[in-house]
Amino acid sequence: MTKELKRYSREEIAKVRGQDEEDLWQHNKPDDLWIIIDSYVYNLSDFVDAHPGGEAVLLMDDIAGQDVTETFFGLHAMEVLLKPMAQKMIIGQVEGEEPSVHYPKVGELSKVPYAEPAWLVEHFHSPYYTESHRRFQKAMRVFCEEHVFPVAEACEANGKRPDIELVKLMGENGLNAMRLGPGKHLRGRKLFGDVKPEEFDYFHEMIITQELSRCGLRGFMDALQGGMVIGLPPVINFGSDEMKKEIVEPVFRGEKFISLAITEAFAGSDVMGLRTFAQKTEDGQHYIVNGTKKWITNGHFADYFTTAVRTEEGFAVLLIPRSLGVQTRQIHTSYSTTAGTAFVMFNNIKVPAKYLIGEDGMGIPIILSNFNHERWVMCCGTIRGARGILEILMKWIHQRKVFGRPLTSQAVVRQKMAFLLAQAEAAQSYLEHLTYQMNKMSYREQSKYLAGPLAFLKAWSTRVSHEVADNAVQIMGGRGLTRTGMGRKIENYNRNYKYDAVLGGTEEVLADLGIRQSFRFFPNDVKL
Repeated sequence: MTKELKRYSREEIAKVRGQDEEDLWQHNKPDDLWIIIDSYVYNLSDFVDAHPGGEAVLLMDDIAGQDVTETFFGLHAMEVLLKPMAQKMIIGQVEGEEPSVHYPKVGELSKVPYAEPAWLVEHFHSPYYTESHRRFQKAMRVFCEEHVFPVAEACEANGKRPDIELVKLMGENGLNAMRLGPGKHLRGRKLFGDVKPEEFDYFHEMIITQELSRCGLRGFMDALQGGMVIGLPPVINFGSDEMKKEIVEPVFRGEKFISLAITEAFAGSDVMGLRTFAQKTEDGQHYIVNGTKKWITNGHFADYFTTAVRTEEGFAVLLIPRSLGVQTRQIHTSYSTTAGTAFVMFNNIKVPAKYLIGEDGMGIPIILSNFNHERWVMCCGTIRGARGILEILMKWIHQRKVFGRPLTSQAVVRQKMAFLLAQAEAAQSYLEHLTYQMNKMSYREQSKYLAGPLAFLKAWSTRVSHEVADNAVQIMGGRGLTRTGMGRKIENYNRNYKYDAVLGGTEEVLADLGIRQSFRFFPNDVKL
């Protein structure tokens, strides 16, 4: 609050109640309606007709002309008071009083217990994070709150793809390249947060994903270059120099977009069951591709498709430009259309052989090569997303009263929160443990030793999400089912959390993968 405000004394008002024209308690009529919220005096006279709850609510005896701080925070989120319309209604402040509610500043850490991962909490320590990580987190949080979250909210409302200018801004700052993890693609780049390419590691990348996930909008997280994160690595790791020169930098700059096209109506987690076929021409210069792909993230606005196909040699991966005649149709799923989830059609698409990624017949190893990283990224977002919901619930149970007492007085609510918070903490710890292993292992070692643990982590973290989503609705009640107001992020989460339990391998498939991986290392000479 920067403008000079008139001060009103509560004692003075009480003494002259009903006599002085400045008496706050007199302002309780439709054309003359004031209230107090957190020491500020609001003139609602011009807002009565526009109030979403109707005129009658504002004219209640315990609302009109009264201090309604407790009532307000039992019905509305603090963000309502920060909107320009609400700020314009402020005409004064109670003399000798200051706001009792903390209004967060851009980039600051939450003061709510367990709202932040332990490594960000004062008095707690971690062996994993360096000063570079801490500086980077601070810069990333400011960037997200200033540039990303406003776009996320707008896209969630209108269902449109993320603003191109935001993607380009991330490209200018090196963030698009950084989202693919450490590697040779970062050499010589200027990275966001003054991180040197040689010091950038998976914890830096985790910070990017977890800070972005704080927007609380799962559809937008996929929309914001989700296709690039999983579709570009095969090109970088197995594509020809000519291919990489054509698309890598344009994608990193936000000028072109790419999707990973593996899943089909015929084959989801069963990659070996895909039917899209690429017939090589007699002269060997082209592949004729026929088939369809389904549920392709960013597919509706992608310029390139990293496509898994069958060939006469077995399986292959082709980079197929949309310009060759690829058609897409948007799929309307339970989360926002901003992700551009698409049904992709390849009808006699003539693809030059130069767009073959790696070798014909080596498609399966190429397809599998990025699964560990993809699943790890999903775990980063899933686990941080659950924590964001728990922060909302912690605030809610402290300000909501039922039967004359706050929700914190209900033993059943305390028990629910205890188990949910413990699971969130455990999930983050498991994630940090595996992230540390990724930093210490070569790519080949990761493929051998971490496929099982990462499969376990993803399957378990989405079970945690399930518990969080279910209990969040029970604790929030009707608000948890409403797309606007205090519970809108709970409703959004409950509608979207299942994506991570299906995408990148279902819980059941990954749990089985994890246990089968453990069997591979079971010693033959051990008996009960």
